[in-house]
Amino acid sequence: MNSVTQINFIQLDNGKIKQIFEQAKQRVEDHYLEFTGTVLPHEAWALFQTGHAVIVDVRTNEERKFVGYVEETIHIPWATGTALNRNPRFAKELETKVGKEKTILLLCRSGKRSAAAANVAFNAGFEHVYNIDQGFEGDLDENDHRGVFNGWRFHQLPWKQE
Repeated sequence: MNSVTQINFIQLDNGKIKQIFEQAKQRVEDHYLEFTGTVLPHEAWALFQTGHAVIVDVRTNEERKFVGYVEETIHIPWATGTALNRNPRFAKELETKVGKEKTILLLCRSGKRSAAAANVAFNAGFEHVYNIDQGFEGDLDENDHRGVFNGWRFHQLPWKQE
């Protein structure tokens, strides 16, 4: 079953790309985080769609299968299983599958695990690693529901579900 929303091809000039990365850097500095930056979902899609970055989904296999995923992304779980045991090989797998020279955007459910993964990657020598703010499903609302006011799916960016 396909749950993809069509988005027109986004064109980015060098000025817009520079602006996205400057704002991303400012977002982490404002919160004293230790990685390159945080991009918003629509910025991540534009960078990914135009080939300026790769997206690495750090969620579990189960989350991708049952909740959905962004096509053509790389999957390296930050944690596995229902207990969410941390993947001790995360940085090594990231280096093997992507490489340290690429611009990497990390995606999880809400942006929290991907921020932790970005921190570990940055400290392992990845200089261009960014967290995707809000994640795939977004933050919890007052009723503990996701996808109500933010996140990749809320913004109607392309995704697929098995």
